Amino acid sequence: MKSFKADYVYTVCADPIKNGIVTVDDNGKIISVTNDNHPQASDTPLEEVSGIIVPGFINTHCHTELSHMKDRIAAGGGLIDFIKDILSFRTADEAEVIAAAEAADREMYDNGIVAVGDISNNILTAPLKAKSKLYYHTFIEILGFLPDKADELFEKALEIAEGFKPQSTSITAHAPYSVSKELFKLIKKHSDAGTNLLSIHNQECEDENKFYRYKLGGFIDLYKHLGVDIGYFRPQARNSLQSIIPLLTNRQKILLVHNTCTNLKDIYFIKRFDRKINWCFCPNANLYIEKRLPKVDLFVNQGLNITLGTDSLASNDKLCILSEMRTLQQNFPSLSIDTLLEWGTINGAKFLGIDNEKGTIEVGKTPGLNLLTGMDGVKLTPDTRVKKLV
Repeated sequence: MKSFKADYVYTVCADPIKNGIVTVDDNGKIISVTNDNHPQASDTPLEEVSGIIVPGFINTHCHTELSHMKDRIAAGGGLIDFIKDILSFRTADEAEVIAAAEAADREMYDNGIVAVGDISNNILTAPLKAKSKLYYHTFIEILGFLPDKADELFEKALEIAEGFKPQSTSITAHAPYSVSKELFKLIKKHSDAGTNLLSIHNQECEDENKFYRYKLGGFIDLYKHLGVDIGYFRPQARNSLQSIIPLLTNRQKILLVHNTCTNLKDIYFIKRFDRKINWCFCPNANLYIEKRLPKVDLFVNQGLNITLGTDSLASNDKLCILSEMRTLQQNFPSLSIDTLLEWGTINGAKFLGIDNEKGTIEVGKTPGLNLLTGMDGVKLTPDTRVKKLV
């Protein structure tokens, strides 16, 4: 066993403990959480650290298979050009893709991340996830806006999921603008039949809403660029999110990712439906791609379930939940460290279904322990750093 004493221990499930002491066994399992008023056993080594101890971070949205694209796509070009660049750079030597993904896995580990909700369109990352120190749930993502391709694409996704076994996986839609109604229905049928977490890119740019409301905007040009005939599609006179919510299952947890252009009407609309909605913010990626952030205050004021993600190295210069938290606090100063830690730990653990082990510092759990230094009281600063203790 080993004990760590810090200025504060933020368990996330209770009030912060001043001069807190956390004791773990050799497997990282929490043996006790106390303070210096309760002396430790003399035979347990005690390491005193300056800063605050928090649980390991949960990254609910990443694309490790895109890690080889780091620094290849110019920032600030908008989502449409970003998609074009992704399609241009995606094809690469398998060894390069795997090596970059392995480096990304190590980076996340070093940055105190203990679990990842990762998007995959192929089988390449399965071996690294099988041996990783991180917990992975892989979302097998389907893209296909042509109705006659729905069955073929869904069967291919099932094959990819089979290749990841026995790892935790589910089959999900990419985004409203890239998945046909027929494909959404197949995913819903699959989700209604068993456990199948969903993670869907949502409203990353205004053009997505324009496309659904009026069949106008950049996505029309994108499909022309791709040589895809979407003549069958009819405008829905509603935003994209409002259009697809009725197509989603009410039996599974759903993560809506990015939400850069989600508005209050969208939120009110969703509340009329019996859906298990969670919302993921990836602020650094939003700034990288669209140079804007979601209306975070709307989500906070509505008391919604919020998690954090990093997105990929194609749209971010690092895979670090602390960095995402720092960006949010800089742009929304009213956000407290308590709130940010909930988003970056227990909320993600609950969504992924691993909150019995991760997300809070409690006896019997193996959440991982991170040390945050360079704080200004209880505020994050540009100098705040994370060090993995366990």
